[in-house]
Amino acid sequence: MSKKTKNNFSETIGNTPLIKLKLASEISGCNIYGKCEFLNPGGSVKDRPAKQIIIDAIQAKKIKKGATIVEGTAGNTGIGLSLVGNSLGMKSIIVMPKTQSNEKKKMLRLCGAELHLVEALPYKNPGNYIRYSETLSKNIKNPNGVLWANQFDNLSNKKSHYLTTGPEIWSQLNGKVDAFICSIGTGGTLAGMSEYLKEMNKKIIIGLADPFGSAMFNFFKNGKLESNGTSITEGIGQGRITKNLENIVIDDFFQISDSEALNLVFQMIRDEGLILGGSSGINIMGAIKLGKKMGRNKNIVTILCDYGTKYESKIFNKVFLKKANLPIPEWL
Repeated sequence: MSKKTKNNFSETIGNTPLIKLKLASEISGCNIYGKCEFLNPGGSVKDRPAKQIIIDAIQAKKIKKGATIVEGTAGNTGIGLSLVGNSLGMKSIIVMPKTQSNEKKKMLRLCGAELHLVEALPYKNPGNYIRYSETLSKNIKNPNGVLWANQFDNLSNKKSHYLTTGPEIWSQLNGKVDAFICSIGTGGTLAGMSEYLKEMNKKIIIGLADPFGSAMFNFFKNGKLESNGTSITEGIGQGRITKNLENIVIDDFFQISDSEALNLVFQMIRDEGLILGGSSGINIMGAIKLGKKMGRNKNIVTILCDYGTKYESKIFNKVFLKKANLPIPEWL
């Protein structure tokens, strides 16, 4: 039996399994597949853009060994950047809203990142975590370079999914893809996947699963950047058109509630042994709704963004769930 080894941390990113989701497939009457991005070495889909952003910056001679990487993130991109950066001899400074899970804050500190926690403020406010990280990056002096990763408007993000996630899914299903759907955080995953899959077959349906509190559903449906409601999900939902979202082609869109997503997440733990975060629940529920609309036996793919253990203090916390008036799994 041959054994293929990897040369470094970055080479272990990607090539994640694609699995058929039993419960979602039964409910929808379609074949719903989940791309297991929680199996990336940093534990999320964000490892892919983190790697691409750093590699592209090195190739453009913006940074080299000893450089400093700065980013504003809900957590997962920061973890990916810190770990890829560590493997290449670079230091990371991460800015994150205080509202994000304690597990992600702990993980970033474990990675050795310098963590700055700020108030959760809208993008128009200079104290917003993204804008704060940009200001911070401009005040750092490093002869080896300083990179503001800027995942929201850095097209290396979208490129990572066009070059890797899309071709992997196409290969894993031998081109038999009827639809792809996921939520929007930066827009990189959905934009990269839309571009790649539409090139392979323009008939493939691209769907958006949007949490309440995000303006994307309204924008793609009515052309207005307006939001309603709120969501506890982290890392998804957007109120502006990022550079990664410019010119994206989306065919259908669905709004998903936290209750719908969490009921699914809890049932999948019990019945399928998959412990996923809330954003994965939003994605899978979107795939179910799209499947019911498209008709039986279609092959629909979505993203299983990260592992549920990153949200133990939230979606697996009885006190938190009760206060938010959300479903509580019977085993808690």
